[in-house]
Amino acid sequence: MGNAVPAEQSREVLRGTTLEVYRFLLKSSKPVGIRELQRGLSLSSPSVATYHLEKLEDAGLLKREAGNYTCAKFLLENNVKISRFLIPRFLFYVVFAAAVLALEVTLMRPSFISHEYVFSVVATTMFVLFFSYETVKTWLRGSL
Repeated sequence: MGNAVPAEQSREVLRGTTLEVYRFLLKSSKPVGIRELQRGLSLSSPSVATYHLEKLEDAGLLKREAGNYTCAKFLLENNVKISRFLIPRFLFYVVFAAAVLALEVTLMRPSFISHEYVFSVVATTMFVLFFSYETVKTWLRGSL
């Protein structure tokens, strides 16, 4: 193993295929070998898998155990790991804002519709849309 990259620079290596390798290892519930990684991500050769694994290991993000690799550090800025699933944190905000909106338009609906009520419903709807957009963007971008 080469010189370890300082912790603040660990995020720098998480781009492209290296990011996909790291995400694959985050989702795995057990240590992953080179061949398993190659097949799991359809990499062209074991040497490509080894290159990315060593890059992550040098950055201090992985550790090697009996020839297999596991995550040593969990960098999850925009996601929450539940079991082996990476869920965008904005999804929780979407669910909460949608529940508030549902309460506003059903149980809390006044007999007389005031400007304040309309403003509240519009603002909550905008929160739902904003958080939905951020959730989809995080999911599609595949960032941590």
